[in-house]
Amino acid sequence: MLRLEEAARSLDPDAAERDRLLRAAHTYAQDFLDRLPETPAYNHDKSGALELRNLATGPGPRPMEQLIERIDESVVRAGLIPSHAGHLAYIPGGGIYASSLADYLAAVTNEYAGVRFAGPGAVEMEDLVLEWMARLVGFPETADGNLSSGGSIASLVAVVAAREAAGLLARDFHRAVVYASPHIHQCLHKALRVAGLGESVRRDVAVDEHRRLCPASLGDAIAADRARGLQPWLVLASAGTADTGAIDPLARIADIARREGLWYHVDAAYGGFFAMLPEFRPALSGMERADSIVLDPHKGMFLPYGTGAVLVRNRQALQDAHAYYAAYMQDTVEAEAGGRSPAAVSPELTKHFRGLRVWLPLLLHGEEPFRACLREKVELAKYFHREVAALGFVVGPEPELTVVTYRWVPESGDANAFNRALVEETHRDGRVFLSSTTIDGRFVLRMAALAFRTHLDTIDLALEVLRAGVRKLEAQSG
Repeated sequence: MLRLEEAARSLDPDAAERDRLLRAAHTYAQDFLDRLPETPAYNHDKSGALELRNLATGPGPRPMEQLIERIDESVVRAGLIPSHAGHLAYIPGGGIYASSLADYLAAVTNEYAGVRFAGPGAVEMEDLVLEWMARLVGFPETADGNLSSGGSIASLVAVVAAREAAGLLARDFHRAVVYASPHIHQCLHKALRVAGLGESVRRDVAVDEHRRLCPASLGDAIAADRARGLQPWLVLASAGTADTGAIDPLARIADIARREGLWYHVDAAYGGFFAMLPEFRPALSGMERADSIVLDPHKGMFLPYGTGAVLVRNRQALQDAHAYYAAYMQDTVEAEAGGRSPAAVSPELTKHFRGLRVWLPLLLHGEEPFRACLREKVELAKYFHREVAALGFVVGPEPELTVVTYRWVPESGDANAFNRALVEETHRDGRVFLSSTTIDGRFVLRMAALAFRTHLDTIDLALEVLRAGVRKLEAQSG
């Protein structure tokens, strides 16, 4: 047994060894951040990732320096660098430095944030963060919520709460109707399927010229479904779609949902934190009337990936849908004396101490830098919209948030094929990373400014990359 103990103790290094390992990691982190501005945002060659298999897990220990080198070559230098200023695709965030320190402390202390009895401080910190978010969106004190891995799990939590609140049983699923615009995030369709509602009826509600859901069409669709003997159940709205950044008319949708007795869910994963800016409160008005809201701090708060949140107006609805207790945990139930734990409001029993990565930067920096960063990205999107149009691109609507859609229409040939080739050309260049989407059968490019390191020089570089790409492709086709 002593021999086993001696071998096992290598997992618990002494102070000197901890310091050595930490210095190696810190040195790499500093070097990574220092060289980041000169590093491509996207590495088209991903072959380095396969080199990981040459260092497969095995019986022998390996030097920390060798492992860090492999991480750098096979992980960091392969594909997209999400922390890069040039990450202008999808909905970027970036991962602010303070949260990395929070994650380090959370991992070292290994605080358990699932049950209040075991981790009262960790649970209290999560509660404080969620209460701050609830106040931000205008939810009442009766609300409850959960920090999740992201919008997908947060959406699942909300959908299950909506299902249980409506008393839907398996025999009802094929009659239950869900209403959303065609631009609703795909994670909500996945949440419906995972929640057992794959048979539910989905209605794509018409959108206006700005890609926002039309309330009149929503009302008509609900009336038609009632006439068919179906059960209208759930309305999904977006506070910032992934395709175009559109904000649905939240207040008018809330009126309809309330009148018709439907659960009203707002996907604010992208746009929710713009409620920190007074100028966005009119556009986001009505969000506070939702039954459930999803927010992604790893988007609008620039935190590391794996930080989502769900808020539900009626805490009892959330707890009734998710609470489950086992005999082996009966002590925790009795000790909490009616208090609730995060494990009772989500699928997770094992739960990472996510609250610290939100709480620490908020208290360390205060709210103002977050507001300034959001406001800057709004201005950058408007600037890009003007300048890319000046280059000759056909642009979509002026951005409501920080997404701009645009495409090049060549004098001859297939415009979709040209724009697809243009995206690929920007990827080969790699200095910035842009993405695309398809709207009404048209292949369009999109730029999303939300990475906290993205500034004016980044946007100017993106414009330069696009200009050069168009010239190259037109020269090849001419």
